[in-house]
Amino acid sequence: MMLSGLRFPVERSQGRRYPEPPHPYRNPFQRDRDRIIHARAFRRLEAKTQVFTPGLSDHFRNRLTHTIEVAQIARTVASALGLDEDLTEALALVHDVGHPPFAHAGEQELDRQMRRFGEHFDHNQHALRIVETFEQRYARFPGLNLTFEVREGIVKHSRDLEPGQLPMFDEYLPELRPPLEAQLIDLADEIAYNSADLDDGFSAGMFQAEDVAGHVPEYGEIFEAAETQFPGASERERFHESLRQLIDALVSGLIEGTVAAARAAGVRDHSEVRAYPKRLVVFTPETGAADRQLKEFLSRFVYSSEALSEERARSSAMMAELFQFFLDHPDALPSAYQRRMAAEPPYRVVCDYIAGMTDVFFHRTYRELLPGSQSSTLA
Repeated sequence: MMLSGLRFPVERSQGRRYPEPPHPYRNPFQRDRDRIIHARAFRRLEAKTQVFTPGLSDHFRNRLTHTIEVAQIARTVASALGLDEDLTEALALVHDVGHPPFAHAGEQELDRQMRRFGEHFDHNQHALRIVETFEQRYARFPGLNLTFEVREGIVKHSRDLEPGQLPMFDEYLPELRPPLEAQLIDLADEIAYNSADLDDGFSAGMFQAEDVAGHVPEYGEIFEAAETQFPGASERERFHESLRQLIDALVSGLIEGTVAAARAAGVRDHSEVRAYPKRLVVFTPETGAADRQLKEFLSRFVYSSEALSEERARSSAMMAELFQFFLDHPDALPSAYQRRMAAEPPYRVVCDYIAGMTDVFFHRTYRELLPGSQSSTLA
């Protein structure tokens, strides 16, 4: 329990927006985790693209399987450091519920559409709206009524806030860092998607194991050792053996880097973690270098590939068309969204509706409403 003194104590939680009686055998963070898992927005992640569209293979990650991998890594790190595993798991499971269809291409397109009206789209901000308002599962309150710490972690796990940046974030202590449990989600996310995209990219034939070895020295050392240790293994087997060891090295580097940073900072408890001017969850310098090299490799060999670039362009064009269609024909929206237009700007209602769609539902809606579109014939 390397940093157990910095663990966020569940008994110090600021509680829920709408007070509830305690549960007899589940603490508040465990209840948050369970509420997230049972949310419709969480289930929809199964049909949202991570990087590769489902048409390419049945074996590639989707947004839900990615989330599970992030939760597994984050909980492992929290356990090794002595942090609160329940809070960590809840944050990992909820960290991507605000993502729209079509991965980052969808988020960028919705942001482009919203900027036409002087606003923007951010998946963390949208996730907060989901758990605060859109999920309707309880008779006593709107949303999931999650604890303050989980709601704070939704908006702060991947970035620090500035006071006055957005009014809806003012209650989430923008002058302070989040607890370590929230800080570690972002780098656990990086480990998960870097390793997963390597795996899926290799399976898609976008590169060979030797290509990775030539661009990421840490992987190269591991792969060379695997070739010596398993001379009769296939390239695929050696690749996966090396990838498994690379994940272990990245996780170990995250644990070691965080311990070193926390000890150098001299923080003694969770409140001093919050007050410290910088985040304390970090990679070691060596692991940070490997992480950056992995990102550069994936950008060159996977994300910038012709197949994915064409798919992103097509998805973005379709999203722009459907967004405008709903602005021009609000009567085509479901009745619940039509009623919201009496109190909210039409573009916000349209954005929320599209952001909640799965890839499959988006395509079906697009074909039904815009059957003659050129993008529809290409989809």
